[in-house]
Amino acid sequence: MAELRIIALPGLPEIVEGDDLPSLMVEAARRADLEIAERDIVVIAQKIVSKAEGRTIRLEGVEPSPFARRWAEEHGKDPAMVDVVLNESRRIVRMERGIIISETHHGFVCANAGVDASNVAEGTVVLLPIDPTASARRIREALEAAFGVGLAVIVSDTFGRPWREGLVNVALGVSGIAPLIDYRGRLDSHGRALRVTILAVADELASAAELVMRKNTGVPVAIVRGFDYEAREATVREMIRPPDQDLFR
Repeated sequence: MAELRIIALPGLPEIVEGDDLPSLMVEAARRADLEIAERDIVVIAQKIVSKAEGRTIRLEGVEPSPFARRWAEEHGKDPAMVDVVLNESRRIVRMERGIIISETHHGFVCANAGVDASNVAEGTVVLLPIDPTASARRIREALEAAFGVGLAVIVSDTFGRPWREGLVNVALGVSGIAPLIDYRGRLDSHGRALRVTILAVADELASAAELVMRKNTGVPVAIVRGFDYEAREATVREMIRPPDQDLFR
């Protein structure tokens, strides 16, 4: 019988630019007497990674473009916020009813290019890390050195979903774990060959971890234990569907 444990990591302080995030995580784990085990998966909220890396902007210092001003006025939005979203976007997918869905420079399709004003000082917004996979790799290497075990790290963020209400956490960056499991060619329980089944396990793990992290508890890190994953260096780009296979692009 398979068993999965998800353990919140308490005691992290408010993260600011320049903080050594792995060191703070190590200190928090030791204060909580939390043993980090071989093959644990550390899921980290994108926001604290971005804050530590200085990916924040004060809106008062933004000079919105004329287009951003016009669109913001039409939809009752902050023109500076709209301008930041447009600058963080590689491609606009939809701008309608005051909602911006765009493709980020990383290739993620999401609301507001991942720009977020929650859990941050008034008048400040947080941007996605420039390279979430590189961030995950740096954190994993530091944690492995501190604890002396092999780990995986997932940097997660909250995305909406087409056709379904409610938000889920997804993986923005991974290190030490294959983000997909390909079941194609294996047999199902009735002996039929699977043809299209590829599971986004990094997204599933990120979403599971959010159940103990939540949005208003001040717990931005969780440990997932007991999942049997393929340990290798990977990138979330493996999870982004190529344009020629995307029916909605």
